[in-house]
Amino acid sequence: MTDTLQGTITIANDVLADIAGFVALECYGVVGMASPSLRDGVAQLLSRDKLRKGVVIGNDDDAHVRVDLYIVVEHGTNLAEVSRNLVDRVKYALTHDADVQVNAVNVHVQGIKVRKQ
Repeated sequence: MTDTLQGTITIANDVLADIAGFVALECYGVVGMASPSLRDGVAQLLSRDKLRKGVVIGNDDDAHVRVDLYIVVEHGTNLAEVSRNLVDRVKYALTHDADVQVNAVNVHVQGIKVRKQ
């Protein structure tokens, strides 16, 4: 017999930002996360330990969140396809891993980078 406990679970926006950031780095074409603000018109590529700074989580209401991702993509990739893939994967991860309803995922391409061979 299983007892059901009453209560609520609260997940911090920083945790959701970490999940979204790690999912974004796994997507094809994404080189890294960038700061939401451009410094002198140049995107600052963030290190892996500062991924959440490239993700902004907003609460639309108690049950829904909005995600803004600031990314740097690899030169030569299809920006629309990378963005669609990123939206789908982030939405899936947050819905299934954190049981959070996602209203919107907005992708902001802050820069393009050529990977060195």
